[in-house]
Amino acid sequence: MDRTHRELTDEDVARIADTYHAWRGEKEAGEYADVPGFCKSAPLDEVRKHGHVLTPGRYVGAEAVEDDGEPFEEKMRRLIATLREQQAEAAKLDAAIAANLKELGYGG
Repeated sequence: MDRTHRELTDEDVARIADTYHAWRGEKEAGEYADVPGFCKSAPLDEVRKHGHVLTPGRYVGAEAVEDDGEPFEEKMRRLIATLREQQAEAAKLDAAIAANLKELGYGG
């Protein structure tokens, strides 16, 4: 829905429920496993270490991201070059829109 809210699909709800049942040890639910970025069974000592703060990110961590093989510095140079091209194109489009509005009598 937005940056802080997510609308769960039926598949999301099923995955959460299946994970919960596996964590509880229900035989038909299969074997439970921690999944980075999704779930973790944190022991009480770890929760104590964090002052009993239950913010999921403290325990779950982030989902592993595949390395695309492009070195960071090269990728940043490429992305910045693309950004500059897009900014130049945006400036041209803004000027064209302003000219069209002026021609229609709405320019300043």
